[in-house]
Amino acid sequence: MEFLVRTENLLPPDTPDETREELRKAERERAMQLREAGVLKRLWRVPGRNTTIGLYETEDPAALHDALTSLPLWKWMDVTVEALAIHPQEQRR
Repeated sequence: MEFLVRTENLLPPDTPDETREELRKAERERAMQLREAGVLKRLWRVPGRNTTIGLYETEDPAALHDALTSLPLWKWMDVTVEALAIHPQEQRR
């Protein structure tokens, strides 16, 4: 299944810079692992916001949940998920 996932980072502004950088580094590392596993297909940032939009592919919603909760910044994220289905026009290709 494919999912469009929008995440907004809500890390408190008073988070120490050192902690913030450690979390960002860990987040990048985990995202690369998910990419290598074929779970994270594409990732975009939204200009002017601390938001990303990702295309994820997992066998089911539970596997997506496991992938998202494995992200180091998970507990500071506002997450919106949309399950995607193939449009009939795309099936003709």
